[in-house]
Amino acid sequence: MPYVMRNADGRIIAVLSEHVEGADMVAAHDSELTEFLQADSPESRAQRELVESDLGIVRVLEDLIDVLIQRGHIMFTDFPEQAQRKLLARRGLRKEFSYMDDLFNDEEGVDIPPPDEDGEGFL
Repeated sequence: MPYVMRNADGRIIAVLSEHVEGADMVAAHDSELTEFLQADSPESRAQRELVESDLGIVRVLEDLIDVLIQRGHIMFTDFPEQAQRKLLARRGLRKEFSYMDDLFNDEEGVDIPPPDEDGEGFL
């Protein structure tokens, strides 16, 4: 049976093959243990990095589209209607987030922190 170490919130933070002081024994098929192992697997980390990279590229493409439109190389109306709607929606979200960032950060150069892995810590 595996042993686990937990943080103050009761979440698994380490898995051990033998008992040490403060470790709890859990069943090998324990759902919380399975979730912890899958979240920390190399495949999961690679998947998260790929998603983060995709999000960064999306931002680059949005900025590129804006520059091309501003310079007159393409027209906004050249895009299909569905693409126009998506671009407008993203632009609105970015403006709203920028407004929230300005509203809640009165110190110069301080950004709103991204959410934690569990989605907490964001607004």
